[in-house]
Amino acid sequence: MKFAPLLALGLMAGLATPALAQTPTDVWTHAFTMTGEPKYGADYTHFDYVNVDAPKTGTVRIGDMGGFDTFNPVLPKGEAAGGLGLVYETLMTPSSDEVNTYYGLIASSLKIAPDYGAVTFRIDPAAKWQDGEPVTPQDVVWSFDTLVEINPNMAQYYANIISAEVTAPGEVTFTFDQTGNRELPLILGQMLVLPQHWWEGTNANGETRDIGQSTLEAPMGSGPYQLASFDAGRTITYQRDPHYWGLNQPTRVGSNNFDQYKIEYFLDLTVQFEAFKGDQFDWWSENQARRWATAYDFPAVADGRVIKELFPQDYAGSGVGVGFIPNMRRDKFKDERVREALNYAFNFEELSNTLFFGQYDRIDSYFFGLPFASSGLPEGEELEILNEIKDLVPASVFTEPYENPVGSDSAKQRENLRTALTLFNEAGYTLEGTKLVDEAGNPFTFEILLNGPTIEPVAANMVANLALIGVDVSVRSVDSPQYINRLRSFDYDVIYTGWSQSFSLGNEQRYYFGSGSVDEEGSRNYAGIADPGVDALIDKIIIADDRATQEAASMALDRVLLHHHYMVPSYTLRNSRIARWDRFSHPDPLPEFSSGFPTIWWYDEAKAAKTGGAQ
Repeated sequence: MKFAPLLALGLMAGLATPALAQTPTDVWTHAFTMTGEPKYGADYTHFDYVNVDAPKTGTVRIGDMGGFDTFNPVLPKGEAAGGLGLVYETLMTPSSDEVNTYYGLIASSLKIAPDYGAVTFRIDPAAKWQDGEPVTPQDVVWSFDTLVEINPNMAQYYANIISAEVTAPGEVTFTFDQTGNRELPLILGQMLVLPQHWWEGTNANGETRDIGQSTLEAPMGSGPYQLASFDAGRTITYQRDPHYWGLNQPTRVGSNNFDQYKIEYFLDLTVQFEAFKGDQFDWWSENQARRWATAYDFPAVADGRVIKELFPQDYAGSGVGVGFIPNMRRDKFKDERVREALNYAFNFEELSNTLFFGQYDRIDSYFFGLPFASSGLPEGEELEILNEIKDLVPASVFTEPYENPVGSDSAKQRENLRTALTLFNEAGYTLEGTKLVDEAGNPFTFEILLNGPTIEPVAANMVANLALIGVDVSVRSVDSPQYINRLRSFDYDVIYTGWSQSFSLGNEQRYYFGSGSVDEEGSRNYAGIADPGVDALIDKIIIADDRATQEAASMALDRVLLHHHYMVPSYTLRNSRIARWDRFSHPDPLPEFSSGFPTIWWYDEAKAAKTGGAQ
């Protein structure tokens, strides 16, 4: 699956089978899957989970943190506006009741070379830009070349693609530098397609546009919505395009049902929540257990105008690794024992009792929630893979199952802190008085950088425990723009973040954990990992011949990452906690792998009449 960072600009965001990919090669096909066979045949007219009769009316209002300073979706810097995936589209698009299965959108079909050394997409002749011009194969080539040239993150993501060229009328072919990589067609299907003629044209002032620069000019794409208005950094309104080319395209039937899509930005999470309570926007995704348990006693909840609901669908098709991540670009975190010591100072059990209201599970995998999360000791094909690179991985992966420290009571926590101090001692630090110092007498200190105050109480647990063994830790919460800038430049000691993972790992793992991304500004290699054993396992995942090998290599990668202690694993809830103003309806049942909001929901005038407020 995939990293596909530009797909996050859109609205929406199963299981293992014997074969890694059943999509036929050397024939034109309407869909691509990494697991099994596509559910929908070439003659399908819509996804089963949509309401084909959903009314097209009303407004949906979304709240978001931060701001925006550009409508250019490809720049590696700056803050791109939310919702640009409403304006721009991709070659293919996923279904929400299958895993890693994509159907034609701008591309009506694809053909894969028998050795998986190339893929050709056939552009739907009906696909049009919002100015009426056709979407062409040359637009696709230009989009690819531009992404690689301008955005180093995308250049790395597309590193195995050596060329894009128009090879026949209506067709574009991508050639790879390797064979057997069954994921690359999917990766390219996710690629955002941009209008070359528009970006190389002139704006209203007669100035030539430059896709390498930030812009607040209204974008022009092929998608179902157009930008209607905005207040820079604060609000955006998109209007449904009545002339949208894909209105009856099978992947679009029953979706994009709102006339308007509005985004309101906030710089403070508490202010944002109060704005939700005050009916300034419609949908609140809760990220704090205490607030979910205690802060919904306002009148709109009591009288049913605001509904609280858990949606497991949003997590059914993905896994997650999240926690406190030390930056090994800082010398103090290069020693594995130091990183391990931090985990012994994190008392999840105490937090679960005092702060989390028992809502969370402790994470013990980088792929938590997926069937190939490692456990126990390696065996079978996973063990064979690890033995192939035995000299490149920690010896402990063969002899010690990974387990997080447990601080179930005060005695156990004291034992954990003694272990942490022993690890620091082994790494060359000693306790002098109340300070942990290195051989030169310099105290061991660091800062935890947070994106806003939400995680401050969680970080405080680690801060307090480390203070007991002489480590001075500070916590700094900054606003989203500053946090993003510091993240991109790796300007931090420790951060709290993580990675979403799919049922089919692939090239994105290089961007997360590979040596090639360690110095790439803006990459998601937050820990600064440059390890040959990790690289070898990522390569094994990418070129796996079958699903069993891919899963075994994924387990091995997970195990090695855990034993290197690149992260202090924290916690997760495998449900979306959602509060919403009761103005909308949705298909019943919802698709297995997404709650689908707002893409397949619709404005319900009867509910809105009872709820009142904005349309």
